[in-house]
Amino acid sequence: MIPDAMFQFMLLVFLGIVVLCVKPLGGYIADVMEGRPIFALRVGGRLEAALYRLCGVDAREEMNWKDYAVALLVFNVLGALTVYALQRLQAYLPLNPQQFAAVSADSAFNTAISFVTNTDWQGYSGESTMGYLVQMAGLAVQNFLSAATGLVVAIALIRGFARHTARTIGNFWVDLTRSTLYVLLPLAAVLALVLASQGVIQNFDGYRDATTVEATTYQNPKTDADGNPLKDAAGNAVTEQATTSTQTLPMGPIASQEAIKELGTNGGGFLNANSAHPFENPTPATNLLEMIAILLIPFALTYTFGKLVGDTRQGWALLAAMLIMFVSLVMIAYYSEQHGNPLVAKQGIDQVASAAQAGGNMEGKETRFGIAASALFAAVTTATSCGAVNSMHDSMTPLGGFVPLFLIELGELAPGGVGTGLYTALMFAILGVFIAGLMIGRTPEYIGKKIEALEMKLASIFILTTPFVVLIGTAIAVSTVAGKAGVANPGAHGFSEILYAYSSAANNNGSAFNGLSANTVFYNLSTGLAMFVARFWPIVAALAIAGSLAAKKRVPVTDGTMPTHGPLFVALLIGSILLFGVLTYVPALALGPVVEHFLLATAH
Repeated sequence: MIPDAMFQFMLLVFLGIVVLCVKPLGGYIADVMEGRPIFALRVGGRLEAALYRLCGVDAREEMNWKDYAVALLVFNVLGALTVYALQRLQAYLPLNPQQFAAVSADSAFNTAISFVTNTDWQGYSGESTMGYLVQMAGLAVQNFLSAATGLVVAIALIRGFARHTARTIGNFWVDLTRSTLYVLLPLAAVLALVLASQGVIQNFDGYRDATTVEATTYQNPKTDADGNPLKDAAGNAVTEQATTSTQTLPMGPIASQEAIKELGTNGGGFLNANSAHPFENPTPATNLLEMIAILLIPFALTYTFGKLVGDTRQGWALLAAMLIMFVSLVMIAYYSEQHGNPLVAKQGIDQVASAAQAGGNMEGKETRFGIAASALFAAVTTATSCGAVNSMHDSMTPLGGFVPLFLIELGELAPGGVGTGLYTALMFAILGVFIAGLMIGRTPEYIGKKIEALEMKLASIFILTTPFVVLIGTAIAVSTVAGKAGVANPGAHGFSEILYAYSSAANNNGSAFNGLSANTVFYNLSTGLAMFVARFWPIVAALAIAGSLAAKKRVPVTDGTMPTHGPLFVALLIGSILLFGVLTYVPALALGPVVEHFLLATAH
């Protein structure tokens, strides 16, 4: 058992490394996105100019928010069609050593939407479904482009605050190119090489069969023709015993995809076990590197914001709010998992299990990482829009599972995904100053811009779209036969699995409570629709706000202006976020992890 002091030290070192990178990386991103004459742009200038000529883009011509939004939507729809086509044509494509067949239409639809929206929700097993070309040309490429899409929306919104009496917010094609070419690609290349040096697989070999020392006997769940788990009269999953003495070892270009999967807060995995698999995440060192990579850009963008609006204190205030929320919820997850399942120890269900629970809840966790690193990874991946996991969230204690679910439902803004976290935080900042303005009886202002009726309407659309999709999707799933058919666990935990699925899909996370069989027509279509609507409808609202703010004049600071860079604003921002989360999601959470926790605590 790791003492609390050791976990706190580990957390301090981890966050210390990330925070030390905030200023240099955030400043670099600001310079890149504004086209300042730094070394990287001088080196890549010719390549960048050649790409613009090839695509017929005038880099000097900026767009208003409507043109920017149309370009973004068209680009992402074309990306989804490309990924869909690659999956459906997979049987005829090269670099498919296992000769996988075409992916089914509903699964291909879900996966195409998933990777274009930066969600990377996977209802399939990667190593038994996707060939190498589809993984690279389809999924890995979208890992770059979906992350770049989130980043450019954040930059466009920042320009809305930074500019005054302007009609434009930038050029989408220039922003997309620079964020990919100068930010994501170099970082991903370096991380991929480091991961490969530590044992992450990177090759084009065919899969290899290994004979195990002992035969393995296991219980294999039975499913019907649609992939739903079969259940007996009591509602329990039906299984059959299976035995094997061989193990198939998957190969493939994993390190290159793993790097951008983490840096772009994409999530998903080349392999079904995701970052719990030793071929994706072999050592505690790679585990630390992957967690750092997930938080690196989202935290750095707070400094980018401060630098571009001309007041770095504004960025540090956002960073402080994100860190306070993140650390608080990490500690809850760690405490819950470290104390284990009281029911096991109380009833003495099994001596081995009871002894294991005495040291904490190790169910669903890799022994090479342990409880501390698993709880931290779970919080890291759900505080961002990254669905990478190194443990089974479905096996966490009720409160332990509550933390990643609640982090997702808060909008993943502590610190959130690449770009998405920052522009979501700015939406709540607008909401916070509006509430403050009502309290003191004056027009709310933020970064020198008056927040008026139009901005509040758009911010409300932004904030309410995702919970609407989550709660409606969950309600339909729990009230229909097709939705309930995929649940392997009855009662409160089964409800948590469904709620987590739609929360993850709508918030572009992609992780799951894996007790839910989601590779069905119902879940593929419903979560695919949830991902698309909850990704792009808020983006359009954010760009509309950017256009509105850019056109406004800057308001001079007066004695009545509320400072938005101090402790009071940090508290107001956190309060606004938590108030929204509590009022929106607590009724649903009470039916899932909360009631499950009380049932566990009171069981005899």
